[in-house]
Amino acid sequence: MACFRVLCVALFLSAFAFHSSTVNGSIIKSMYISWGAQHTAIEGDDLALVLDQSSGTGAQSKKTFLFGNIEMLIKFVPGNSAGTVTAYYLSSTGDKHDEIDFEFLGNSSGQPYTLHTNVYIQGVGNREQQFYPWFDPSADYHNYTIHWNKNAIVWYVDGIPLRVFRNYESKGIPYPSQQGMRVYTSLWNADEWATRGGLVKTDWNSAPFIARIRNFRPRACFWNGPVSISQCSLPSPANWWNTPAFNQLSAAKMGQMNWVRNNYMIYDYCKDAKRFNGVMPAECSLPQF
Repeated sequence: MACFRVLCVALFLSAFAFHSSTVNGSIIKSMYISWGAQHTAIEGDDLALVLDQSSGTGAQSKKTFLFGNIEMLIKFVPGNSAGTVTAYYLSSTGDKHDEIDFEFLGNSSGQPYTLHTNVYIQGVGNREQQFYPWFDPSADYHNYTIHWNKNAIVWYVDGIPLRVFRNYESKGIPYPSQQGMRVYTSLWNADEWATRGGLVKTDWNSAPFIARIRNFRPRACFWNGPVSISQCSLPSPANWWNTPAFNQLSAAKMGQMNWVRNNYMIYDYCKDAKRFNGVMPAECSLPQF
């Protein structure tokens, strides 16, 4: 049965190929290590995020962006990664910050990672959706993409969409469209909550933990202050991520996303009525896809 499942996945992915997971870019030119520099370095297009008992590692982009297509190849901590979190996200600064999250929660050997997504708008999050990967993310590099434009945010893994968060500002629902964001990546210890709600702690005998980043490619509109709000929203050839082709997922992409959500989704805030005491977030009643 397991072999049949793997074969089905392979056939599905080949039928709906998006593009090669290889992207072009130079991490050393577009990012810098913001903490934990004592035990890591950027070498060309490669960055090793290292976590031991002394510190984790963080890096961030040199530029700030408003809308675009942000790609990164990541190979996660192998083996017993319980308690660790590898993060890849966009964020502005301050108490009222905006943020678009990809976080990858480690697990005990043989157990799957959790792919955690979230959106913060004006400092408020609580919009989590989580998935199990359909592959071993520690065995090889995979492409993780955040496509963010004035209409929607789409999270992709190897070109397969996991989630869409649509812009409903016209209905009074907040959307991250007013603040430029930098791109961040980090590896850190979060064993108070990351694995089984904190029941499984980090095994420091397995340290150092290492996640590897390669070929960061931010094809995005540079933030130059409030004037960028209108400039970066234009559907021009330079801002190709805003063009009508990206207003809606294609039928093929919808098929991919439905497959992921039907088979690998493990949490959706829009289905957690108990958490919100029955008063669900307004966007949960509106179509996202």
